[in-house]
Amino acid sequence: MSKTFVVIPTYNERENLPILVERIFALNIPELELVVVDDHSPDGTGTVADELAKKYPMKVLHRDGKQGLGTAYITGFREVLSRAPTDSRIIQMDADLSHDPSAIPTLLHASENCDLVLGSRYIAGGKIERWGASRRLISKFGNIYARIILSLPYHDLTGGFKCFRQKTLEAIDFSLLSSVGYNFQIETTFLTHKKGFRICEVPITFTERKIGTSKFNWTIISESFWKVLLLRLRG
Repeated sequence: MSKTFVVIPTYNERENLPILVERIFALNIPELELVVVDDHSPDGTGTVADELAKKYPMKVLHRDGKQGLGTAYITGFREVLSRAPTDSRIIQMDADLSHDPSAIPTLLHASENCDLVLGSRYIAGGKIERWGASRRLISKFGNIYARIILSLPYHDLTGGFKCFRQKTLEAIDFSLLSSVGYNFQIETTFLTHKKGFRICEVPITFTERKIGTSKFNWTIISESFWKVLLLRLRG
């Protein structure tokens, strides 16, 4: 029987994680398991995750320190693929409550006809809440830039709310993924597209975090700019 895995990287999310976990399991999705990848959060998120794992079907992976979003997802993906039943679904999402768990059933339903489902802020029905004008502009420009440079037809290339079919993730060579930050999202979608898999978008509402500090910074912006160019050069 196939399963649904939700991979969640964490770093200083001790207040958000219990809320997120409770909301996910309240959906009552059959054969659901969470995989939390914590980068030794100074605020004790890893300990909180371990306590939650006593109550819910969860696997907590502890890493030695902050190593970046991209490598955290790869760690989680490798764990899932090492034991996932045939034709499982693997969902990735943020831990800061910016992604509404209520959209998970929509992503799963769309995955019946698509190999990768992108939760999109930039198609009809999608929206962003509590972002300032500058953050909106940076995000919009980043997506347009990546779409043009990489000749991709998708509207939200930088979003982190996705659903992979198992065969899709298995076809991606993780050694080709080099991004530490949010450009990881562009890389995985680009490689999936190049493999000829079916990709579709469903609308989601993205809500800026209420608790904690955003990890978005100029280093992430810079990485996205030049690594998109490298992706284009590598083809």
